[in-house]
Amino acid sequence: MSRTIAFVGLGHMGGPMAANLARAGHRVLGYDLVPAVVEAAGRAGVEPAVSVTEAVKVADVVISMLPTGRHVRGLYEETLATARPGTLFVDCSTIDVADARVAHQQALAAGVRALDAPVSGGVVGAEAATLTFMVGGGEDEFADARPLLEAMGDKAVHCGGPGAGQAAKICNNMILGVSMIAVSEAFVLGESLGLSHQALYDVVSTASGQCWALSVNCPVPGPVPTSPANRDYRPGFAASLMAKDLGLAANAVREGGVRVDLGVRAAELYAAYAERVGDSEDFSGIVRTVRKQSGERA
Repeated sequence: MSRTIAFVGLGHMGGPMAANLARAGHRVLGYDLVPAVVEAAGRAGVEPAVSVTEAVKVADVVISMLPTGRHVRGLYEETLATARPGTLFVDCSTIDVADARVAHQQALAAGVRALDAPVSGGVVGAEAATLTFMVGGGEDEFADARPLLEAMGDKAVHCGGPGAGQAAKICNNMILGVSMIAVSEAFVLGESLGLSHQALYDVVSTASGQCWALSVNCPVPGPVPTSPANRDYRPGFAASLMAKDLGLAANAVREGGVRVDLGVRAAELYAAYAERVGDSEDFSGIVRTVRKQSGERA
């Protein structure tokens, strides 16, 4: 069934996601503050919206992909009063669990429905429509959104009530950040012991150390030709985004009173790394920091 979708946020992730919905036969009204990305989405079949409120006013579903919880709350405050009763708001941003729950309550109070549905898979997954969606909210709302999520990804998992999608996302990315640091440290250790990158990869990729950070996003050039390491660490998944996600995880750790040593340390390391490189390097480039610090200690 064709839907009218207002898609807010057409950046590196949102643009390809909106384009995939248009390819699936939906009418997609795209809005972003950056004219260039609106134009790019337009070439992929997304209709430029005159304004965000005008797009939301005629939409069956509103999908957002925005930088922070503040932006999501601002979008809801600006548009909920203009949305038709029963409109489904699906936020695919990665934001704090508390912010997601506040946005959900804002939506319910305005007479519309809501889901938090952050994604995993990066820009490559957004372009190829192979994303994984982690969804929080009601089962009926999830069932309604599922065909749209499947047009943008390979998998959609209903994780529980409001905020549960964000909870799953920050837990997943805490694992990813910690494992990328561990893989990077292992390669630097291997270098010091005279192991070639290929030899270490050939062993670990079929042994107990195998993980996504190694087999898909290997932090050294050579073993995985499609990894960012082979293009001078151009992202990919930028270091600043990993720092943001680990910061959200660290906040949740502190608020929940949980003892999580490695996750908090990973957040500190990525915050320092992202402060230097920002959006310019993939998060796997942290291997350079490990190598540099190892040289300084030698």
